[in-house]
Amino acid sequence: MISQNTIQEILNRIDILDVVGGFVKLKRRGANYLGLCPFHNEKTPSFTVSPAKEIYKCFGCGKSGNTISFIMEHEKYSYVDALKWLANKYGIEIEETFASDEQREQQQAADSLYIINAFAQQYFSRILFETDEGQDIGLSYLKERGFREDIIHKFQLGYSPEQRDAFTKEALAKQFNKDLLLKTGLIANRNDQLQDNYRGRVIFPVHNHSGKVLGFGARILKTNDRAPKYINTPENEIYVKSKILYGSYFARQAIDKADECLLVEGYTDVISLHQAGIENVVASGGTSLTQDQLRLVKKYTNNLTIIYDGDAAGVKAALRGLDMALEEGLNVKLVLIPDKEDPDSYVNKVGAAAFKEFIQKNKKDFVLFQLEVALSDAGNDSTKKAEVVNQVAETISKINKAEDFTKQQDYIRQCSELLKIDESGLHALVNKFIRNRIATQEKALPYEDIKQQEENAGKAAVTDYDDATFNLLFKDELQEREFARVLLEHGTKKNDKGSSVAEYIFNEIIDESLFDNREIIKLISLYKDAYTARDARRQEKNYFVYHEDTGISALTVSLLNFPYEESEHWKKEFSQSSGFQQKLFEKSYEDFMRTVTHEKDKSLLNYLKIDEDKTYEEIESAVNYFKLRKIKRMLLENQQDMEKPHTASEFEMLHQTHEHLKNLEREITQKAGTVIIR
Repeated sequence: MISQNTIQEILNRIDILDVVGGFVKLKRRGANYLGLCPFHNEKTPSFTVSPAKEIYKCFGCGKSGNTISFIMEHEKYSYVDALKWLANKYGIEIEETFASDEQREQQQAADSLYIINAFAQQYFSRILFETDEGQDIGLSYLKERGFREDIIHKFQLGYSPEQRDAFTKEALAKQFNKDLLLKTGLIANRNDQLQDNYRGRVIFPVHNHSGKVLGFGARILKTNDRAPKYINTPENEIYVKSKILYGSYFARQAIDKADECLLVEGYTDVISLHQAGIENVVASGGTSLTQDQLRLVKKYTNNLTIIYDGDAAGVKAALRGLDMALEEGLNVKLVLIPDKEDPDSYVNKVGAAAFKEFIQKNKKDFVLFQLEVALSDAGNDSTKKAEVVNQVAETISKINKAEDFTKQQDYIRQCSELLKIDESGLHALVNKFIRNRIATQEKALPYEDIKQQEENAGKAAVTDYDDATFNLLFKDELQEREFARVLLEHGTKKNDKGSSVAEYIFNEIIDESLFDNREIIKLISLYKDAYTARDARRQEKNYFVYHEDTGISALTVSLLNFPYEESEHWKKEFSQSSGFQQKLFEKSYEDFMRTVTHEKDKSLLNYLKIDEDKTYEEIESAVNYFKLRKIKRMLLENQQDMEKPHTASEFEMLHQTHEHLKNLEREITQKAGTVIIR
C-alpha cells in the first residue's frame, strides 16, 4: 500500500487542469474549462473541468470524476498505478507500507523483476539495431515479415544473440541478482553453468497495462525440430499468463474509443494489425481464454470479436471460454480467416481497408456458430443431439444479466429453430439451468445479504401507504443526495449564531435509519466522525473527492455537479424577470440611483434575485425534509399501534400523540413554505 503521507503529498501537488490538460485541449469558459471529451467521439465540446472543485464531467457521455479517476479511466490504470503515475509526474518519492514482512519481500521481488526486464528489453533492442548479428538475422527477419522500423520500435522488439552467455555476462556485470535472473527465465542453469535462455531468437516483450515489461516471448529463427517455436517467461510474481493479453497496453485507448476489442492468437497478428492502423487488437498468446483475460477486456468494452484461423484447430480455440464470456456480459462475435491464412498474413495480403471490410461482413454470432459446429459433429446420432440441446440450453442460461433478457429470448427462438425442437421446451430447459444456478448461489449467500433482502421484502410488502408517503419513507433518494450535498458544500460554514452548519445539522437531525442509500449513510458517517474529532481536513470537500474508497469519491463527484453558467446576454435579457434582491432596495437613495443607471449595468447584475445566496434556504430545506420523514414514520408507527386492542387511557394517549405529531408536521410544512406530504 502507498502510505497516507505519500497520498497526501500527491493530493497537495496535483492540479486537475495540468493533468487533464495533458490529454485534452481545454479552453476557459467562465469559471470552468471546456474541451472535447476523450472518452467518446464528439464534435461539439461537452467535457467540462472545474478547477475550483477539482472535478470533471462530460455532459455528453456522463463520465465524471477527479484527477486520479481521470488517469484511471483514460489510461485504464488501477488506483495505485494512477497514484504512481501522478507521483512520477510531480517527482514525488513513493513511500509504501506493508502488512507483513512476507508482503514486503514479494513487492521488492516484483520491483526487482520489473527492473531486470526493463534492462533486458533495452539490451535486446540494442543488439537488434546496433550489432551486425542483430541486423543481419533478427532485423532482416522482421523486415521480411513486413514490419516497419517504427512499429518495431513501438513494440520494443529485440534479438538475443547466438553466443551462449552474452546476456548473462552483461547482467551479472551490472550486479543483478542471479536468483532473480533465473526467475525471469532470461537465463538458465544447465550443468551448473549459467547461460542465456533465448539464444538466436527474436524477442517480443510483453507489457502490463501501464507499459512495464512483465516478461518475454522468444521466437526461434533456425529450423530445429527439437526446440519449441516459442519460449515464454515462466510464471513468477509479475508474469501470470492467465491474466495477460498481449498488446493491451498499446490497444487500451483504441478499444475504448472503438467500443470493440479484436482478439487474435499471436504476437505477430497484433503487430501486423497495428501497422495496418487497426489498433483495438490484443492476443491471448495461443492459450484458452481465461476469466481474468475476459475481465481485462470488460474493463475497456462489452464487445469482443474473436479473429482466428479458419482451420479445425482455430475453430476449437475460438470456442473455448465462450460460457465465461457470456457470464461476464460480453457480446461475442467470431470471424474465421479463410484460405489457411492467419490475421497477420491475411492483412498483409489484402490490405487494411479490405481486412476491415471482411471483419464487418463476416462476424458470426458466437452462440449460433457453436451450435452449428456441435450439430455438425453430432450428425444423425440422437444421443449426441440430446447432449447438444442440453449444452446450448446451459450456454443460454449463462446470459443472466437483466438488461440481456431480450437477447436471451432471441437466442432461445433461433436455437430452437436450428435444433428443430419446440421453443417452449427449450425455454423450460434454460429456466431449469437458471434455477439450479440460483439455488447453488443462494446456499453461499452471506448472512448480511440475506438480512438486507428480507428488509427490502418487508418494505415492498407494505401496500397500504399512499405514493407520497412511500416515496418519503423509502424511495426518495434525491432528497438524501441533497442532504449529503448540503453537508459537503456548506458543512464548515458558520451560521449567524457562530456555530458551523454541520453542528446545526447534527444537532437538529441525524438518524441513520432515515436514510436508505448505503453510500450516503457511509459518507455522512465519515463526515460526522471528522466533525466529532474536530478534524477540519477530513471535513473539506476535497477529502471526499479524493477519498480512497472509490464509491465515496464517485458519490461526492456526482453530488458536486456543475451549475449552469449564464452568459451576460442571458442575464441582461431574461434573468432580470426574476427580480432583484432585497438588499438593493435597502441602499441609500444616492447609492441606489448610481447602481441602477444605464452605465452601471454590470453592477446591477450583481443584485439579481437569481444570484442571491440561498445557502441557508438549502440547509433548512434539507433538514426540514428529514424532520418530516421522521415525523411521518412516527405517525405510521403510532397509527399501526392504534389499530391494536388498548384500554381507554392507552388509546387516549396514542390519540394525543397522533395530534401532537400532526401539529409538528403542519408547523414544519408552514415553515418550509410548502406542503410536502398529502
